Amino acid sequence: MGQSHPAFRFSRARALVRGLRRWATAAGALALTGGLLAAGPQASAAGLTQVTGFGTNPGNLSMYTYAPDALPAGAPLVVALHGCTQSANDYYAHSGWPKFADAYGFALVLPQTSSANNANSCFNWFQPGDSGRGRGEALSIKQMVDKAVALYGGDTRRVYITGLSAGGAMTANMLAAYPDVFAGGAIGSGLPAHCASSVSTAYTCMYSPPDKSPAQWGESVRSAAPAGTHSWPRVAIWQGTADTTVRPANATELRDQWTNVWGIGQTPSRTESLGGGTTLSVYDDASGRSAVEVYTVSGMGHGLAVDPGSGAEQCGSAGTYYLDSICSSYHTARFWGLDGDEDTGSLPAPTGLTVTGTTDTTVSSSWQAVAGAASYAVRRDGTQVGRTTSVSYTDTGLAAGTTYRCTATAVDTAGETGSASPAVAATATGFTPTCHTADNYEHTAAGRAYRSGGHAYAKGSGQAMGLWNTFTGHTLRQTAPGHYVIDDAGCPD
Repeated sequence: MGQSHPAFRFSRARALVRGLRRWATAAGALALTGGLLAAGPQASAAGLTQVTGFGTNPGNLSMYTYAPDALPAGAPLVVALHGCTQSANDYYAHSGWPKFADAYGFALVLPQTSSANNANSCFNWFQPGDSGRGRGEALSIKQMVDKAVALYGGDTRRVYITGLSAGGAMTANMLAAYPDVFAGGAIGSGLPAHCASSVSTAYTCMYSPPDKSPAQWGESVRSAAPAGTHSWPRVAIWQGTADTTVRPANATELRDQWTNVWGIGQTPSRTESLGGGTTLSVYDDASGRSAVEVYTVSGMGHGLAVDPGSGAEQCGSAGTYYLDSICSSYHTARFWGLDGDEDTGSLPAPTGLTVTGTTDTTVSSSWQAVAGAASYAVRRDGTQVGRTTSVSYTDTGLAAGTTYRCTATAVDTAGETGSASPAVAATATGFTPTCHTADNYEHTAAGRAYRSGGHAYAKGSGQAMGLWNTFTGHTLRQTAPGHYVIDDAGCPD
C-alpha cells in the first residue's frame, strides 16, 4: 500500500499537527494546511465589485459581488466561498458560477478572507468562534447576505451557499448555523458540519473522519441551528475518489449527516451516471423531491470539478485544484432550481397523481385539475421533462426496467409554478442488465454495494467484495433491479 497504508496516514497527520503547532506559535497564525489549495490573485479584477459597510463584520472579511446587467428584483442569490490561499477573484475566474449567473439570472456574493485572519487565507471552519451562528466569520457572511439582498432586491427564499475545501467545510457549518437563511448548499471536497473544533481535530477530520452514526452527525447540525428548526436546506456533496487531502470518507459522513437531518435513510432513492466519470446518488424526501445529492467523481483528486468549454453544461477553467472532469456549478445550479425550475407560485399541489400505464420506454400518468392552473409541469426524478395543458402526460425515452419518481406541478397564468405533488414511483417494463467497474468505495457510494464492518458487499446478492476502500475494486453485474453479483471477468457485449 505504500503511503496509502492507514498507519502511514495517521502518523503523517500527527506529524503535520505537531509541525503546524510549532509553526503557528512562531508565526502567530492558524491555518488548515499550507498546500491545501493553489494560490490566486487578490480580488480586484473587472467583473467583481467590492462592497463595504455591510455590517459590523466581526470576522474581518471582505465582500465582493457580481450581478448580471438588468438583474430583475426577486432574483436568487448564491454565496461562493474560496479555498485556502485563494481569493474571491480566483474562485470567480475558475469556478464557472458567473456563466450561470448570467444565464439563469442571479447575483453572486464572494466573501474573501486574508492572511490577517489565517496565515494561508483559509476560512476558519475549525474554530468555534468563527463557525457558529452569530459569531465571527459566520456572522460576517450572514451580514453580506443581508447587504446583497438589499442591494439587488433579492428573494430571501432563494439564497444558496457553496464552497471548496475549507470553503466547503465552512459551507457545511453555515448551513447548520443558518438553515433559516439558506435554501440549499453545495459542499465541494469538504467536511461534515462541526467535524472539528481545533487545528488537531481538523487534521483528523481531513485524513480519517470520525465514523459517527447518522444520528450523531445529524445532532451536530440540529444543536447548531436555532431551536425548533424543522425546515432544512437541500444539500449537494461533491467528492473525488482520488482525493488524498480531504479523504473520500468525508463525503459518506456528510451524506449520513444531512440525510439524518432530513429524516431520510442512507440508501439512495436512485443513482445515475453522469459525464466525467461522475456517479450521482439521490436521496429523496418524503414528497419524492431530492433533498441530498452526492456526486462522486471517479479518479478526481482534491479540487473543484470544472469542464471548460462553451457547451450548455460546461463551465470554468482548469488549473491547480480546478480539475477538468464535469461542471459542478451547472449540476448544482440545476439541483437548486436556479435554471427556472423553482416552485415559487401560490397554486396548491395537484392531487390524485396516478401512473396509468408503462412500457419499456414510457410512463403515463394523470392527476386532478387545479383551479387557476394554466398548465402543468411534469418532473421525473426532480428534473422537469415536460409541460402540458391537460391533466395527463406520457414521459418517453426511458430505460427498460428502471424505476422513476414522477411529480406534477400547477403553473399559473403568470408562469409561476406552485407546490409539487407527492411523488409516485413508476417502473418501465423489461430489464436491461448493466455492468459497473469501480473501486469498492465508489460502488458503495453509488448504491451498488453496502458497507458492514469495514467491508463491502454486493447489494442484493450479499457477495463479499473485500475492504471498503478506494484500493479494492470489482466489476458488478446488475442481474435484476437492485441485485448485483461480482463478475470480474467483465460484462458481455
